[in-house]
Order: sequence, then structure tokens, then C-alpha cells
Amino acid sequence: MVDLADIRAATEGLPRSYEVLVRDRIKFRVGQIVYLAVAPDELSMGIGFPREERDAMIAAQPDKFFRPIPSDERYQWIRVHLDAIDVDELRELVLDAWRMCVPKKVAAAYLASTDQDAPG
Repeated sequence: MVDLADIRAATEGLPRSYEVLVRDRIKFRVGQIVYLAVAPDELSMGIGFPREERDAMIAAQPDKFFRPIPSDERYQWIRVHLDAIDVDELRELVLDAWRMCVPKKVAAAYLASTDQDAPG
């Protein structure tokens, strides 16, 4: 199971990313765009995810992924059970969500500087 320390480690060093506390929820943003939000009980998180792929991902892996709350359905968002993913999958999800929020040049420069392949 991943935890808040793992989430912070996965977001650390991502350009333009920062952590905020909003109504007892830890959120990670790029500018004003939230790309990751940890549930208050720290057992799940919401994360930026392509809306058109959400239903297929939930159907394929219902033990890991679940729908956002109804008011968040309109956003590119999916929720994840933290006890169902490992650190490597967490890093991939975080990086993909962050890439949805930053300019392509920023993402490309970061990936080049860290010697990572572009996921997704």
C-alpha cells in the first residue's frame, strides 16, 4: 500500500507542482489546477485522468479505480484505492496527471532531465 509519504515523494521535484491544504484535504496543483487530491482518511486519492478513458479503466480494474463523486464527473478525474497500487504505479499515475496540467515543453524538459520515457 502506498501512503502520503510515497505520494509526496512521487510529486517532489515536478516543475510548477506544489502542495496545498484545502478543507482538510491535501491537494497537489499546477497553478490553480488540481491534479491530485488525497482523501481525508488517506485511503484513496483522486487524480487527473483522461475522461474518455475513465469508464474503460474502471471496468478493467475495479479493485483499483472508482468513479469520482458526481460533482467531479465533468472533470478529467478518476479515484484510486491506495492499498491496490504499488509505488511504481503511483509514480506513473502522478506523472501522467501532472503532464496533463503543464505545457508540453515543461513536461518534455523534465522527462529529458530525469532520463524517463514519456508514459502514456
